[in-house]
Amino acid sequence: MLQQLNNHKKIRILIVDDSAVVRRILSTVISDQTDMEVVGTATNGLLGIEFIRKQVPDLVILDIEMPVMDGISALKEIRKFNSHLPIIIFSSLTQKGALVTIDALTNGASDYQSKPSNISDFESALIEIRENLIPKIRTLCAPNIVATRDLLSRSDVKIPFAKHHQTTLTKGKIEAVCIGVSTGGPAALMYMFEEWKNPLTVPVLIVQHMPPKFTEFLAKRLSDIGVIPVEEPYDGQEVLPGKAYIAPGGMHMGVNRVGKNVYIELNDGPLENSCRPAVDVLFRTAANTYGPNLLAVVLTGMGSDGLKGAVEIHHHHGRIIAQDEESSVVWGMPRAVVNANLAEKILPLKDIPSEILRQVLSS
Repeated sequence: MLQQLNNHKKIRILIVDDSAVVRRILSTVISDQTDMEVVGTATNGLLGIEFIRKQVPDLVILDIEMPVMDGISALKEIRKFNSHLPIIIFSSLTQKGALVTIDALTNGASDYQSKPSNISDFESALIEIRENLIPKIRTLCAPNIVATRDLLSRSDVKIPFAKHHQTTLTKGKIEAVCIGVSTGGPAALMYMFEEWKNPLTVPVLIVQHMPPKFTEFLAKRLSDIGVIPVEEPYDGQEVLPGKAYIAPGGMHMGVNRVGKNVYIELNDGPLENSCRPAVDVLFRTAANTYGPNLLAVVLTGMGSDGLKGAVEIHHHHGRIIAQDEESSVVWGMPRAVVNANLAEKILPLKDIPSEILRQVLSS
């Protein structure tokens, strides 16, 4: 079944899900928003693709398990002819759901949202979707207020930090790379790890905003795609060169030096920036541990997590790279660092792996 509805100047959303109950709940919540509308529904991936080819919506909500064509297959086909259309995966938070969601995110899905645990409780499902899914739709569809090139030309924004301190920045030998990332992160990380053809000579520490199980599956996917082994570490694990460590979902990850060795520190302390794991925790502890010998990278993501940690890295004379606006799914976290004048370089994703390698090898 494919239904096409009226088109108005709002955020135009296509729902692709074989469940009539889910389509009804989503349509009800979206229709209640003054800035959104459902322009179509489809019961399988093939019909969803057919709709998009005829009338491109502003965003797609895509189920995974459907007849005729599943969500992963549909996602891959859509990305062949439209690489920028925001697509939110709407799946269950079971182990199987986490695995297929990671598959979707690493194949180009913009974000994901877990389905309500009790979809038959209509009112509770409405509230959960309204609180969690609607803000993601607005973020993915919101136009960027100031482009990077405009930002740097404004009189009230100073030229980036690196422009004044290039000589200072090139002195320290890089001992570790820290990466902070959120919305759009799995696909960005997949690209980076696939680009590196040899293990780095330093450890890579990653905070990706994700719940438990998701980070475990992401670590395995990154290990499989590249030459650098990626794992969820345990508390007290020694940090070693040539390996990558991703913070377990639901746990903050930091580092601490004891003698000549550096060790992972995990804790389930209070949320920071509404996140656990939080990029700020990693950046802050890494700045204290590695000082000027740290390279931090802030990739695509919603919000400003990582900004306070980036300030600490700056104070310790570490280096910071931010992903540019055009290649980011959401230019929130990198933008915060750029606005604060902390980025040595602002680069498209395609240039970041080689720049990391260059700085590690040349330091």
